Amino acid sequence: MKSAVFFDIDGTIWDYDKYIPESAKLAIKKLRENGHLAFICSGRARAFINDPELLGLGFDGIVCSCGCHIEIDGKIIYQNIIDKDVVKNTIEMIREYGFRPILEGPKNIYMDESEFGLDDPFGNVLRRDVGENLVPVGGDYYGDWVINKMSCATDVEAEKRLECFDKLSAHYQVIEHNENVCELVPVGHNKATGMIKACELVGIDLANTYAIGDSENDLDMLQEAHVGIAMGNGTDRAKEVADYVTTDFDKDGIYNALKHFGLI
Repeated sequence: MKSAVFFDIDGTIWDYDKYIPESAKLAIKKLRENGHLAFICSGRARAFINDPELLGLGFDGIVCSCGCHIEIDGKIIYQNIIDKDVVKNTIEMIREYGFRPILEGPKNIYMDESEFGLDDPFGNVLRRDVGENLVPVGGDYYGDWVINKMSCATDVEAEKRLECFDKLSAHYQVIEHNENVCELVPVGHNKATGMIKACELVGIDLANTYAIGDSENDLDMLQEAHVGIAMGNGTDRAKEVADYVTTDFDKDGIYNALKHFGLI
């Protein structure tokens, strides 16, 4: 029986140095050879998913921006774009609280260099991986954004951070990864909603779904999939909601999980 497996990227397929274990490459290849479907299911925006080695693993579809953008066989079949006035109001409000925004879209990532110095790890990853599609929030681009979601540097005191999150909740699900970083995902969207919609489009019953992830923005899909699999290097919350915990990503985690469930 055909199943669909939804893979997170960071901390699941690779690390922030973009190292992909050979066992993960082999596992995804065998999975598809056995007639199953493989999907990326990432919080990253599509503009941030462009690595040839990653895409060369062979995926039947991409669910990204936490369910706000879905591609099947290279064709965009669903997309949610945030209204520009909502984006403008959000930027102005979060900056009043000291947050530093990154706007994430299908073609561009928007980041003001003045807010992310050369010693900022996230800024440097974007500079390395997004290239010419990393453009300013302001200047000529101000008010002309096309985005699915946002991320923010939130390195401010806890009271201000929580007050801002409360104001954001009317429009966004706030996913707080730690005291320094959060994601702002439009209400009604998450990795699980994207997974469900992708399954509807390819004719896969949810009873035949597996989700593999490691972090806070994976919780919805780990719970919604028939089998949720947390990486051994995952967060405590990911492991708590998962049905099964595999080994670390760099200790054959993907291969061991797919083999455990008889998919390879």
